[in-house]
Amino acid sequence: MKSLSRDGLTDRKVVLKDYQVACESRQASILGRKEVLTGKAKFGIFGDGKEVAQIAMAKVFREGDWRSGYYRDQTFMLASGMSTLEEFFAQLYGDTDLKANTGNGGRLMNNHFATRSLEPDGTWKDLTHQKNSSADISPTAGQMPRLLGLALASKIFRNNPELISCSGFSHNGDEVAFGTIGDASTSEGHFFETLNAAGVLQVPLAISVWDDGWGISVPKKFQTTKESISELLIGFEQKGTEPGFLIFRENGWDYQALCRMYEEGIGLCRKNHVPVLFHVTGLTQPQGHSTSGSHERYKTKEQLEWEKEFDCLTKFRNWILQYEFASKDELDEIESGAVKTVKAARDKAWQNFQDPILKEREILIKVIKTSHCPCKKQQRIDTILEDLQKIKEPIRKDIISSGKKVLRDVCTTCSLKKPMKADLSAWLKNQVKINTERYSSHLYSESAKNALNIEGVPPDIHENCKLVTGREVLQANYDRIFATNPYTLIFGEDVGKIGGVNQTLEGLQVKYGELRITDTGIREATIIGQGIGLAMRGLRPIAEIQYFDYLLYGLQVVTDDLATLQYRTKGGQKAPLIISTRGHRLEGIWHSGSPLSMVINSIRGVYVLVPRNMTQAAGFYNTMLASDDPALIIEPLNGYRLKEKMPENIGEYRIPIGIPEILIKGTDITLVTYGACVRIALEAVQQLTDVGISVELIDVQSLLPFDRNHMILESLKKTNKIVLFDEDVPGGATAYMLQKVVEEQGGFRYLDAEPLTLTSNDHRPAYSTDGDYFSNPNAEDVFDLLYGMMHEYSPARFPTLY
Repeated sequence: MKSLSRDGLTDRKVVLKDYQVACESRQASILGRKEVLTGKAKFGIFGDGKEVAQIAMAKVFREGDWRSGYYRDQTFMLASGMSTLEEFFAQLYGDTDLKANTGNGGRLMNNHFATRSLEPDGTWKDLTHQKNSSADISPTAGQMPRLLGLALASKIFRNNPELISCSGFSHNGDEVAFGTIGDASTSEGHFFETLNAAGVLQVPLAISVWDDGWGISVPKKFQTTKESISELLIGFEQKGTEPGFLIFRENGWDYQALCRMYEEGIGLCRKNHVPVLFHVTGLTQPQGHSTSGSHERYKTKEQLEWEKEFDCLTKFRNWILQYEFASKDELDEIESGAVKTVKAARDKAWQNFQDPILKEREILIKVIKTSHCPCKKQQRIDTILEDLQKIKEPIRKDIISSGKKVLRDVCTTCSLKKPMKADLSAWLKNQVKINTERYSSHLYSESAKNALNIEGVPPDIHENCKLVTGREVLQANYDRIFATNPYTLIFGEDVGKIGGVNQTLEGLQVKYGELRITDTGIREATIIGQGIGLAMRGLRPIAEIQYFDYLLYGLQVVTDDLATLQYRTKGGQKAPLIISTRGHRLEGIWHSGSPLSMVINSIRGVYVLVPRNMTQAAGFYNTMLASDDPALIIEPLNGYRLKEKMPENIGEYRIPIGIPEILIKGTDITLVTYGACVRIALEAVQQLTDVGISVELIDVQSLLPFDRNHMILESLKKTNKIVLFDEDVPGGATAYMLQKVVEEQGGFRYLDAEPLTLTSNDHRPAYSTDGDYFSNPNAEDVFDLLYGMMHEYSPARFPTLY
């Protein structure tokens, strides 16, 4: 599309095409709401009232650019060509066919957009020759942290000479990352944290704030100081040579001014890598917030009348007539044509959604009707079929439920029914497989580079290897990584100049530069978001969270965005980010906890690796960098100064994930643990050996995935007794491990004694070494628990000690 020239004139065809897109988008909102209210769709959230501003923004959005957006951006997606009206309705219906619902294959509700960055085999497309939208999420302001990384990637590609020749991800860093957000959501901390970081980093990030004056039923006088986000952010504005933001403000119904604003603002953003804020005011919500309520409940009559008068489509129409770009009859024709176009798209999308389901119903009916017998159960089967056939617009739930009910009623003794039972069982098995792919695939990568496919390479450690501290092992491994992979970078608090709080990156910033080894502010949510955006653009970031409990600041970003990315795009996008942190035993309430259960139960989609020492940790970094999956790696806090042998193949060996390691073989009890608890377990095992108890000690090494080859089960078959030990709270990660071994692996069949867990107390550790000793499990606790188990099993051999 051509942009509006400075004298206020433009091409008539462009103006009328823009009006057509705006009208079609409005009709999609109107018809979409009706589809929800008639029951064809479950929920709808629409972009009506924002059409003109989004058309203006779409004019300056180029191939290679990225969007990290808001769930009212349908007009922008239509105007930019990244979505279609048919796809709009396919989203609304939850169509699982990627051909119809390209962005997410039925994983997301409507107005949550994504383009496909990956080929079907999981390899990267050329992202510079397509317009890109990162996958939306619903949590308010949740799109902001990743926006920072999407913009920062352009700066890195432009300024890192090693990446200049890299193709497919950037064209000299000219790409702009467009962020959109509702005005009320700017109250969230994620918005301010992202804004501050973008101002510090000076990246090509352009945030558009759609301001309609409300946050559902709450007016902006309760949302924003001064009732204006642009006024509030004056302190962020660039002044002279000082770094900051460019701030623009225009009414959302002024087509001419909006086109000029975006042309100027994005031009400066793209050329100079200066962040920009566009505050688009005076917007409306003709249909209210969503289909779940009516805005007439909380808006005054005067407010509703104002919204009608200043509706952007009304103002756009009046402007077209004022400048004689078209007559009333021509505009009426465009509007009526928009209604027809949108209805046709809706009908086509519904047909695409329904036809496969109707065919699936017919297949089931055909399978069931292959035979007939005059038994009482046949009447019930006939009734089930009749009820299924009566459903005018069935869903898959109706079909599967009916099939299972029929299968229960098929006679097991009637020879006439045996073929039908076999056919029906085969049908059901096939349906399980198909629907698993439709609704449960791609939680992790399914490409050839998925982490489970990365073969292990053992560390080359022999008698003559140099004995060094654990932090030196990590430092040497990082040095090798950065020397061989120009796409890799690491950032976090104190990571750069001093080389990390434990000096695991000592000297590397001087060697590889500030773009690759980077200090950040204290801002965990956007450290993780920065990593997500960079990874989505083809870089290999390691985001360091200084201590494990600091992860809580960014946990929302991990759980809602990173962990769901491959799933919610059905393999269309990936962010192979490594989050590096340190945790476990340290004195005091903070920087010392091990809330593994909170993490592993909220970030499925991200692998969780818990190495016992720095040699193992380094191997995990190498493994994950060879894969295209994201991971959280938790280094043991008390291991940096402990001595380890430096592997000869540093930077090259890889520890396979999900494979435990038997550290000590035994025959009486299986003891399972991980991380810093391994050292405690080793001490306890020695004490138990002294009293004649043979313990098989297993380090699980990774919690997600957990024991892929069932090594723990094989140990349990031998010992028939098991204790699971860590320093999470009671019922935490030990309960998770217990479920995996006893239930999922079937370990209950081999138990001769009650399975036990040993954890920390419910509270956090008290201060001082004694506080740690009495708050967290120690070697004596391990000894007592395992000895007690053997006493119960054989009291004569192991008498009471205390």
